[in-house]
Amino acid sequence: ARGWARWKTYVGRLETDEAKGLAMTQLGNGLSAVGNWADALSVREAELSTLRRIGAPLSAILAAQGNLANTYQYLGRLDEALPLRQDVYSGRVRLSGEEHELTLVAANNYASSLVELGHFKEAKALMRKTIPVVRRVLGENHDLILTMRWNYAEALYKDDGATLDDLREAVTTLDGTGQTARRVLGGAHPITKGLEKCLRDA
Repeated sequence: ARGWARWKTYVGRLETDEAKGLAMTQLGNGLSAVGNWADALSVREAELSTLRRIGAPLSAILAAQGNLANTYQYLGRLDEALPLRQDVYSGRVRLSGEEHELTLVAANNYASSLVELGHFKEAKALMRKTIPVVRRVLGENHDLILTMRWNYAEALYKDDGATLDDLREAVTTLDGTGQTARRVLGGAHPITKGLEKCLRDA
């Protein structure tokens, strides 16, 4: 409700008005938070279109693309989310370099989309390149390294062409990462529960 009220306050302003842009972002966030993905999609698409039209900074466009990709993913439109994830990742690399935390998050999101669509070879290549960077920059116990290893293990064992060595590596990765998650995040954390479920599936 607050998002709609704020939006109505600023709707008549110029597209370049910063408060109007923030109100649109807040509206999209509010709709997403309550699971109203169809309406959130309209807002996210309009926001990205506006930012491109007014020549907004790349950082703002990448954030809007990431939000739109999330919305597509929640709507089950994975094929439309994937190119956005790729654009956000490559944009973050150009803007901030390969070791920036936002770049690493974008790499994980891109890899996750690749896994969901069954592009296992590309997902494994990206994560083999990125996991050592995440480990070095953020450490062994950061939740990003845990989710990235989770994605990597899924790419290994879900691949129809997986070898016995791939399956062993997936189980070893899930077991070790699950133990770390339980120690660092606790047994009730969604990452810990997800890793344990994934280990049972593998």
